[in-house]
Amino acid sequence: MELGRLQYLQALVTEFQATESAEAKEQVLANLANFAYDPRNYEHLRQLQVLDLFLDALSERSDTLVEFAIGGLCNLCLDKTNKDYILEANGVEPIINCLSSTNEETVMSAVTTLMYLTTPQSRQQTTALPVVECMLRFSLSASRRLSNLATVFLEDYCTPLQVEEARSLSKHTAVGIPLPRD
Repeated sequence: MELGRLQYLQALVTEFQATESAEAKEQVLANLANFAYDPRNYEHLRQLQVLDLFLDALSERSDTLVEFAIGGLCNLCLDKTNKDYILEANGVEPIINCLSSTNEETVMSAVTTLMYLTTPQSRQQTTALPVVECMLRFSLSASRRLSNLATVFLEDYCTPLQVEEARSLSKHTAVGIPLPRD
């Protein structure tokens, strides 16, 4: 069964890389993200460099590809080996970039992924001031899911000092953009 699983995943990766069809790419990436839920697939997905495929897809123009890629990373990063790989591959920055998506699912997965990637070593990057400012804005969102998740991030992953500093800066900016001077 394991060989069949590896072969099937390899076929998906090959199809993703070979197809010109945007719809087929989206479907394949969705399938790979779903397979990333199962810890039995982690080794195969690492062997097939699917973590790199997901990280690369975060810069795609297609919102759907980005949604599935961040979803796949979110599913994979609970595993220590995968978490370490993402951190060492400088994956935090493109994940932070997903926070500006207009797709709520992408944003939810990005916030959750940042939570899962937070370690004593990565905390400075995953809870950088712009991220904390973003979470403050999300905590005010009309979406209860996003608001609650951002609140958990602020309460469980940020220090009170970080939150206060971000609040202070937010008083002088609009959506992270400095206001024009008089």
